[in-house]
Amino acid sequence: MPNPSSLRNEPLKGVLERLHAAARGDRFRGLKLAPRLALGFLARRNLWREVLTPEAMKELYIPVSPEQGQLLYLTARAIGARRIVEFGTSFGISTLYLAAAVHDNGGGLVVGSEIEPGKHARAVAHLEEAGLTEVTDVRLGDALETLRELPEPIDLVLLDGWKDLYLPVLELVTPRLRPGAVVLADNIFTFRKSLRPYVNHMQSGEHGFVSTTLHLADGFEYSVYLGKG
Repeated sequence: MPNPSSLRNEPLKGVLERLHAAARGDRFRGLKLAPRLALGFLARRNLWREVLTPEAMKELYIPVSPEQGQLLYLTARAIGARRIVEFGTSFGISTLYLAAAVHDNGGGLVVGSEIEPGKHARAVAHLEEAGLTEVTDVRLGDALETLRELPEPIDLVLLDGWKDLYLPVLELVTPRLRPGAVVLADNIFTFRKSLRPYVNHMQSGEHGFVSTTLHLADGFEYSVYLGKG
C-alpha cells in the first residue's frame, strides 16, 4: 500500500534524494565565488545586483535542507494548502516538497518563479520526472513581473530568492493572502543585514502578521497572516 505522503513514494522519493545529494556539492562550487565576493566588497558593489547575479549563481543549488523541506510539506498539509507561491525556484527542490503537499491535499497549484533560464529548465524537468507537472507552474523571469497574476486566495508563500526582493515580493502577494496563510522566508541568519528590514516588517505587528524566526538550517522566518484589522 503506498505511503499517504508522496515524499515516501517513488518517483518523488528518488528525485529528492538525488537532488539533495547533488546540492551538497554547493560547498565546493561556492568557493569559486570567493574572489568575486572579495572584489565586490572592496569595490562596494551591490551584493544582489552586481555580485551574486543569476549568472554567477547558475550552478549553485542553494536549496532548502531536507528538514526545511519536511516543514514546508507538513505546514502545507496542516493548513490544507491548495494555492502556493514560491519566489526563487532554483533547481526545484523546495518546489517538489510544496507540490507534493498540494497533490496530497487533493490538487491545486504551486506557482514558482525563477530568473535563470538553465535553472528554470532543470526545475521543470525535475517536476516532470517526479510526476508533479499538473500541480505546478514555474514561470521564467523577474518575480515582480511573473507573480503579478496569481490564483487566489493564496494559502502559503515561500521566499527564497534574491534577498533585497523579499519585501517587494511580499507586498505584491499580501493582498492575495487568505487569513491564516503562512509565509516562510529562508536565509535569515546568513543574510542578517540584508533581511533585517524584512524581519522587522514581519515581527512589528503592524502589517497583519505574527512571526518568529525558527533556528532551522540558516534561519527560517515563519509568519502567519491574520489580516489588517
